[in-house]
Amino acid sequence: MSVLKQIKDIEDEINRTQRNKATEFHLGTLKAKLAKLKRELLADSTKKKGAGGDGFDVNKSGDARVGLVGFPSVGKSTLLNKLTNTFSEVASYEFTTLTCIPGVIQYKGAKIQLLDLPGIIEGAKDGKGRGRQVISTARTCNLIIIVLDCLKPLTHKRKIEYELEGFGIRLNKKPPNITFKKKEKGGLNMMASCPLTHLNTELVNAILKEYKCPNADVMFRCDATVDEFIDVIEGNRVYIPCIYAMNKIDQITIEELDLIDRIPNCCPISANHEWNLDGLLEKIWEYLDLIRLYTKPKGQLTDFGAPVIVKREKRTVEDFCNRIHKHILRQFKYAWVWGSSVKHAPQKVGKEHTLEDEDIVQIVKKI
Repeated sequence: MSVLKQIKDIEDEINRTQRNKATEFHLGTLKAKLAKLKRELLADSTKKKGAGGDGFDVNKSGDARVGLVGFPSVGKSTLLNKLTNTFSEVASYEFTTLTCIPGVIQYKGAKIQLLDLPGIIEGAKDGKGRGRQVISTARTCNLIIIVLDCLKPLTHKRKIEYELEGFGIRLNKKPPNITFKKKEKGGLNMMASCPLTHLNTELVNAILKEYKCPNADVMFRCDATVDEFIDVIEGNRVYIPCIYAMNKIDQITIEELDLIDRIPNCCPISANHEWNLDGLLEKIWEYLDLIRLYTKPKGQLTDFGAPVIVKREKRTVEDFCNRIHKHILRQFKYAWVWGSSVKHAPQKVGKEHTLEDEDIVQIVKKI
């Protein structure tokens, strides 16, 4: 029996099984088997295509990378053309874009690489219609924009989410706070710092045995589900923020637009008429979670024209120095900072100091 057939059989059995306390053990083991088979399927396809077979050969550039994902003819190429002034062929037939077209958005001093990916179809995660190449490239993005036709948004939304989930992409989720460590012997040592409503020792043991890993230390610091625990064991999941761009709002009524606007993480637009593209850019900036830092050479004015862009989670003075050049830290003595991260301006700080958006930094080197 082929791997695809086994995956189909297990998915059918999961859909047939009622969800209650009596069946949670059976469902947990089925989900573990399903995750293993999907990993085998991905490994087989990589071997057949060679080491560099997956993804499109597009060099990563700029401060962040954003990918446009969606079904054919939903307006991805039009959106790229309007946001970046890059030409991507637009036509009334499907599959106009057959390869990855990159462009650059200049916004708030940041250079954001925007990728127009070919349209995906149902079964993309199984390799249909160059689907694996599209999703492999989407895995490398800092943000995914799922472009949807607002005449059928929820149907397409669920299908695309299913395809991306099957390839190990988790949209708008945080990695579960679970520590998993294999060991040589000693069985299962399971601890939890909060009540677990979805998992118990018996179920965790069964999932680990399915992975041929009966000896392990597991620490739960959140009320994790079976799927989240399996994701931690697999260890190859990527957690990417996502915006749903509801395109072609010029074809619907105001009442329908109000309903669409209630969908979480949604941004209604019309790429053809350039409606609400500013709102989409603002949302992209918010979801990328970037901050701007300005440099001030000694005895000179602050350079507001070329900010240094860093992620909010990595915004210490040390991260700022590494973003400019990795050798600066060797000669670093201290820094003067102006802005909201200090109590008075300027303030002398060390490399551990945490910076805020639009701070001005002057590096002082050792003599």
